[in-house]
Amino acid sequence: MSFPNQNPAHALIVGASQGIGLGFVKKLLNNDKFNKIYATYRNPESATELKTLATENSERLQCLKVDIINEVQIEEAVKQIKTEVKTLHLAINSVGVLHEGNLQPEKSLKHVNLENLTRYFQINSIGGVLLAKHLLPLFKHQDKSVFASISAKVGSIGDNNLGGWYGYRASKTALNMFMRNVSIEYARSCPKNIVVTLHPGTTNTRLSQPFQSNVPPEKLFSIDRTVNQLIEVIEKLEPIDSGQFFSWDGNKLSW
Repeated sequence: MSFPNQNPAHALIVGASQGIGLGFVKKLLNNDKFNKIYATYRNPESATELKTLATENSERLQCLKVDIINEVQIEEAVKQIKTEVKTLHLAINSVGVLHEGNLQPEKSLKHVNLENLTRYFQINSIGGVLLAKHLLPLFKHQDKSVFASISAKVGSIGDNNLGGWYGYRASKTALNMFMRNVSIEYARSCPKNIVVTLHPGTTNTRLSQPFQSNVPPEKLFSIDRTVNQLIEVIEKLEPIDSGQFFSWDGNKLSW
């Protein structure tokens, strides 16, 4: 991993208890350039592997309990980070929800309801911009830094030819707009920071498991492959790319 160029560097992975977020933590632990890695989780019950990694790497990895829709918890976590480091060089927001309990992607308008739509937007959209609000001071430095949020190709309006999945699609579209806005504001005070949204491809995680039956084997990525591909995209980013939406293969996606 050629990024970051500076050493030591510091990273924050939001939503690191499982899936792609946990994969990023493991990847960064193997990179000696990252001196401190902060990783957030929401439910202690699902963060067992993350906490084990923190115990085994206590000098470098610190876990923080954060519910991304709770701004107070975000603010407290960032305050805690600031007591130890003054800068971040990489932040990955990997939090997202597609299904949980009664929350399921809508197949038609008759399945749309206010409660589920609100839940989708809280987690997939609003949480990301709250993070951006509080992380801003940690990106005010002169080294290259990247703030990336995991989005989804189904959030592309231009690519939507199938319909359905109202809440998930629209909440990812909103995330893209939020991050586009963030990139413009960050450029004024954090000119070396690059803000992007990333489509990881269909990855073999709990989020995608109920919907994998129609995915060709070669298009269902392991977590390790997804993380490596996204790292390659991140490494190649230039300031001109800030505010853009990239696929796992490095191609820009239409809004």
